Amino acid sequence: MSILAAFMVPHPPMIIPEVGCGSEEQIRETIRAYEQVAEEVAALKPETIVITSPHTVMYTDYFHISPGKTTSGSFGRFRAPEVKFYEQYDCALVERISKLAGKEDFPAGTLGERDPSLDHGVMVPLWFIRKKYSGGKIVRIGLSGLPLTDHYRLGQMIQQAAADLGRRVVFIASGDLSHKLKASGPYGFAPEGPAYDERIMDVCRRAAFGELFAFEESFCEKAAECGHRSFVIMAGALDGQQVRAKALSHQDVTGVGYGVCTFYPEGEDRNRHFLSAALEKEKQEYQERANKSDAYVRLAYAAVDAWVREHRRIPVPDNLPVEMKEKRAGTFVSIHKNERLRGCIGTISATEENIAEEIIQNAISASSRDPRFSPITSSELASLSITVDVLGEAEAVSSTKDLDVKRYGVIVSHGHRRGLLLPDLEGVDTVEEQVRIARQKGGIREDEDYRLERFEVVRHY
Repeated sequence: MSILAAFMVPHPPMIIPEVGCGSEEQIRETIRAYEQVAEEVAALKPETIVITSPHTVMYTDYFHISPGKTTSGSFGRFRAPEVKFYEQYDCALVERISKLAGKEDFPAGTLGERDPSLDHGVMVPLWFIRKKYSGGKIVRIGLSGLPLTDHYRLGQMIQQAAADLGRRVVFIASGDLSHKLKASGPYGFAPEGPAYDERIMDVCRRAAFGELFAFEESFCEKAAECGHRSFVIMAGALDGQQVRAKALSHQDVTGVGYGVCTFYPEGEDRNRHFLSAALEKEKQEYQERANKSDAYVRLAYAAVDAWVREHRRIPVPDNLPVEMKEKRAGTFVSIHKNERLRGCIGTISATEENIAEEIIQNAISASSRDPRFSPITSSELASLSITVDVLGEAEAVSSTKDLDVKRYGVIVSHGHRRGLLLPDLEGVDTVEEQVRIARQKGGIREDEDYRLERFEVVRHY
């Protein structure tokens, strides 16, 4: 086993005395825990320190691994430019991780470097570690907007790459917990904040890494955490290992959660391959979602599945409701993955022989031709959820007073340019916002005259 140990640590810049100027004393418990982590790292004498940070280069659909031979950084942006770092990257380990990702067509590598300077998510852990241990190169890896299962898979690749090279590696999962713990804190309070901190500390205290996948995206966003994906990558790096875990500290005095935990692998454990269990659960939930849906949505699921897996357009099934085979209407198929939009394509009016054909065509387009997204792959199918909107006839209206953001969709037109927005969308709460988004989708400037139409939909789940 080449992963010697892993550590969950926070990264508040104010913990650095030159930045905190005395205010760091209020998190003395965290400092003591951090010093213990540094001592344990020094005792392990790793050849490489892998650090995952939410503050380095981050893409929605790609994991960025910092390239190059050397790097540097300082706390200049925190008014402490005298605190500087000069580090060497483990180029061989970076290359090996990238090759493993390329072999599996996994979105990770050294492309897209925007800022080569070290970020504070990396420098705070290094500040403590370098006081005790000057050896070892580093690898810096960013997070992504991809699902938690992909973060875990990246961790597995890090584990494999370290083993392939026989590298002695320590893993540092840099990330704060909730930023919404106190009304007096810099980010305010949300009830999800303390709930997140309690859950994540319990999970990490028990090394119950399989439970990391159960944290819903919306819950994490409301808690305003920044380290969850970092912790999931770490869990993947310890995949298949029995783990001895210890929580060293947890503080929330600043309104932000700071947790410090240690994790030591203690031999193989075939019951701790959590990714396969999570994917199997996703697959079952996908099938349950499809089975519980009405005929309109079941047809969309079937169309997406057949197109993604076999690049095959399904024929219209025989056992559909009569209206789906006899009526014509525009439809929209919306695909979400882990609560995030993954594709949405539709038609304002009928273009196919019937509603069923319309749904099949738009389901295929939503999964493969939405210009905002890459085509959906078979590995994503289990985590998809689909809705279908059947549009009523559009009618012209004279002003926004005739619109209702919850009841009506809107079409904004200027010449041949048109933009459409469906009704009752999450995050779109006013008619003005609805019209603005539809206008922008149609490429219509605010100072151009435009025509408004409204329509109702029947939304199928």
